[in-house]
Amino acid sequence: MNDKTAGRLLILVAAVMWSTSGLFAKAPLFADWPLQAAGLPVRGPLLAFWRAAFASLVLLPFVRRPRWTWKLAPMVLLYAVMNYAFLAALTLTTEANAIWLQHTAPAWIFLIGVFAFHEPVHPRDGWLLGCCLAGVGLILCFELGGQAPLGIVLGLLGGVTYAGVVLSLRHLRDEDGAWLVFLNNLTTAVVFLPFVLHHEIWPTGKQTLALSVFGVFQMGLPYLLFSRGVRRVTGHEAAGIVLLEPILVPVWVYVAWRHVPSYQAPQWWTLAGGGLILLGLGLRYIGRKNPGVR
Repeated sequence: MNDKTAGRLLILVAAVMWSTSGLFAKAPLFADWPLQAAGLPVRGPLLAFWRAAFASLVLLPFVRRPRWTWKLAPMVLLYAVMNYAFLAALTLTTEANAIWLQHTAPAWIFLIGVFAFHEPVHPRDGWLLGCCLAGVGLILCFELGGQAPLGIVLGLLGGVTYAGVVLSLRHLRDEDGAWLVFLNNLTTAVVFLPFVLHHEIWPTGKQTLALSVFGVFQMGLPYLLFSRGVRRVTGHEAAGIVLLEPILVPVWVYVAWRHVPSYQAPQWWTLAGGGLILLGLGLRYIGRKNPGVR
């Protein structure tokens, strides 16, 4: 297995693990945590803190070469802003809008990576990018009607900062990947800690167990895999593969919580948009007749 193939598999596994977020965020186990207070989100930041805290704990033993450099500052800042923008967008627009606006990242990564960092472009990247933009555009075309402009702006900010995080991890590939991901999650936990202390909402035993799995399986380990995989492929290719995440999110939610009264099935445009994204991934990777083409 060559480096590019190994990198793609690492990113693919990371995307599948990330896609389990709905299993935890939509779990009835956290129904007693308020969604909002005084018009501001509560449950989202609480989940973000505990997820980042447990992710930091599981990543710490993997850190081998901790080294601070000012090159890490943009990555840490982008990661923190990404978390805030995504959670704020969740309160001002629908969950579907927030997720898909964040996954406009492949377009930003392509533009920044190619024109600013001169990353190589494969002839089939055009199919991947075009189908991804068409799929996300179709979904947003139906989802964004009548939504608050601020929520849309924050959702797009989440996409831009997510792109920045991906490019940062790629261009810091000489650093210890576990150290980078640990530092990102530790910073996020520290940022949200005052919020948790202010609201004084603490998890029960079962909730703590679920949150630990949330942090380890859905955040910590997949980010570690992604940081290692993105060293071997371009940033826009990595972001294209990761688009499997929002496609799979409703699948796992359906499997786990379809019997819950609050469950909402995905609309046809979400399925159609997801199909376009899968088509782009298929055109990029399936049926390569020339073994020398990567």
